[in-house]
Amino acid sequence: MRVKICMFMLVLLIGLLAACSNETENGNKQGTDELKMLEVEFQVPAKSDIGETIELKAIVTYGDEKVKDADEVQFEYWEKGNEEDSTKIKSNNNGDGTYTAEVSFDTEGIYEIYAHTTARDLHTMPKKSITIGESTSADQE
Repeated sequence: MRVKICMFMLVLLIGLLAACSNETENGNKQGTDELKMLEVEFQVPAKSDIGETIELKAIVTYGDEKVKDADEVQFEYWEKGNEEDSTKIKSNNNGDGTYTAEVSFDTEGIYEIYAHTTARDLHTMPKKSITIGESTSADQE
């Protein structure tokens, strides 16, 4: 009787181990897909003159795929040290994974800019700085 119980337990254990295997019928392992990340290459000039129109550009990718249909790409900017007084502007979807907006600054200073980006149920907000006029360069701080 003990032998039959041991044999039954052994068969049951082998069956459980086989059921817990993460291999598909084709022999490929599941879960080995690369984790895709939402990434934004945020392009802003390092320096500009007062009143000059500059282009803010976000290149949005999800893994190797360019995101042509982001839920939102919005730029937010403020003078350094004065984040409470920020301005938000919507971007233009260029249909090729790039999102742009134009802005100009009326006063000299260092400005910080976020590219708020939401796509594929993910959100990221890279930040850049720009120096307007003859202020101390954002790179020197």
